[in-house]
Amino acid sequence: MAYAHTSLFSESLGMSTSVAVILPQRTSTQIGMSGNAPVGDPPVLYLLHGLSDDETAWTRRTSIERYADDAGIAVVMPRVERSFYQDMAHGERYWTYVSQELPAVLHQLFRLSDRREDTFVAGLSMGGYGAMRLGLAQPERFAAAASLSGALDMAHPLVRHERQDFYDLAFGEDDITGGDADLLALVRRADPASLPALMVACGSEDDLWPMQHSFLAAAGESGVEVTTSFGPGAHEWGYWDARIRDVIDWLPIRRS
Repeated sequence: MAYAHTSLFSESLGMSTSVAVILPQRTSTQIGMSGNAPVGDPPVLYLLHGLSDDETAWTRRTSIERYADDAGIAVVMPRVERSFYQDMAHGERYWTYVSQELPAVLHQLFRLSDRREDTFVAGLSMGGYGAMRLGLAQPERFAAAASLSGALDMAHPLVRHERQDFYDLAFGEDDITGGDADLLALVRRADPASLPALMVACGSEDDLWPMQHSFLAAAGESGVEVTTSFGPGAHEWGYWDARIRDVIDWLPIRRS
């Protein structure tokens, strides 16, 4: 595998930012690695960080590079600060950056597939919210979307009351219920036939556990199928390391 930690200028953000990219590399003598790489442009997983993290978190705290090597996929890990992957009410346009600009820039810079069947998104906590919003809002782009311990019910009044420090910066002072930032509203309005495959994973000791069931209830109202992975676990990296491996095994990756 190759690893690139790249600085680039974003027109959407009006500033330079960073992205980490893992790229398949065909090798035969790299000890402990399979050296898998597909013929042609590799499938790509956009892997999103949480509220307290940055673009380096997944590579520093999990074995994502080994898992990606086994699967023969590229992994893109953007930096979005504490934006909740929004065009922030009081900040930068991170939704526009992640959903439109970054894929186009990376297609120019790296050999990555841009086909829907080769494009996936996943994330943890804040990144789980971002992954589900991307999958629900842009189903034409993604074949699968997965949330690990995701903040899936940001419209809940308790969220705003308890975490107003970052909530108002990202979402503003108005209630987001029913709008494009409300995942429960998005999944209720969704056409099940058009959606990517969806997965929700969360540990039963996680404070965000109730949000998973709110999202699943809303999905059930629209007949949207969601693969679930529930069991013991807290909001911590040992859990996410195990589950991201499960996610990669679940992805409908094109094999060669």
